[in-house]
Amino acid sequence: MAESTSPRLVSLDAFRGATIAFMVLVNDAGDGSHVYGPLEHAAWHGWTLTDVVFPSFLWIVGVAITLSLAKRVAAGASKADLFRNVVRRAAVIYTLGLVVYAFPYFHLPTMRLLGVLQRIAICYLLASAIYLTTKIRGQILWILGLLASYWMLMTLVPVPGYGPGRLDVEGNLAHYVDNLVLGSHNYRHTVTWDPEGIVSTLPALATALLGVMAGHILRMKKEIQERVVWMFVAGTLLLAAGLVCDTWLPINKKLWTSSFALFMGGLDFILFALSLWFVDHLGYRRWARPFIIFGMNAIAVYMFAELLSSILDLTHWQKAIYQAVFAPLASPNTASALYAVAYTLFVYFFAYVMHRKGWYLKV
Repeated sequence: MAESTSPRLVSLDAFRGATIAFMVLVNDAGDGSHVYGPLEHAAWHGWTLTDVVFPSFLWIVGVAITLSLAKRVAAGASKADLFRNVVRRAAVIYTLGLVVYAFPYFHLPTMRLLGVLQRIAICYLLASAIYLTTKIRGQILWILGLLASYWMLMTLVPVPGYGPGRLDVEGNLAHYVDNLVLGSHNYRHTVTWDPEGIVSTLPALATALLGVMAGHILRMKKEIQERVVWMFVAGTLLLAAGLVCDTWLPINKKLWTSSFALFMGGLDFILFALSLWFVDHLGYRRWARPFIIFGMNAIAVYMFAELLSSILDLTHWQKAIYQAVFAPLASPNTASALYAVAYTLFVYFFAYVMHRKGWYLKV
């Protein structure tokens, strides 16, 4: 596959920014008991629009791995030096993830060890290592191997007290391993298991590697129109594969099933193809500018949104603001969504100020 060293793709920043903006929106409802329907995750099997957010960010991480590391390898950087830099960046991102969940008490005996940024760090580290040590064929084999291995683990390995093949909340293998290994360090809302847990990191890594594959398409010496077509074809095939695999291992975000990884990977190929077409080909950058600003400072925006939310909750300002300003405006679900929109706009103001000042968090 012939590749080019094309300039920075603004569409990738726009897609990353749209993902972060939606992540802030769905994480910050005004009233957690009355969440606007489309902003809720699927209760268990199945998917909603909200379930697209996190896999999209992991997929984008994979795209960025290809675009960044390939450019540096072409410039003569040694793979050993590149990997040392990857390890450093992964350690910083993982630490930031610990801070998000430990803030403000930093209670070490119950501090959540895994989570959103932690999974990003782990998948970034492993996907980068795979990228630096394999060619495209090897990367495809890794994707297939990870998805097949997770499928077999979840369906064939017996869980004590439940047996093999259980995919309910209590009886699945991922739950058992998280409870056994992480113990009190699990997600506080689930207590005995983590939606970003140990075993489900396998298909999450495959999601990042699907992004690596998309990066290869982006580096092809082809016109944007042709790369868009390749993206659409790959996305359609992956969507179909996810739906077929749903028959044997249901699409499930909390378990990050193999069918979920395939389906969401396909959706990301298609959504990014649209971003590539409209932003980089047709030049609709003005309309995409808010998302571009979000995307150029993604980790800083995420950290700010999460820490501010924690502060507002601890000081009870969040509830006071919601009750005084938003609750009187509409039904509870709609008022909750209005608060989420307002909060996202406030976070955008933070991102905009950082952008105007030229402040970017680089890890």
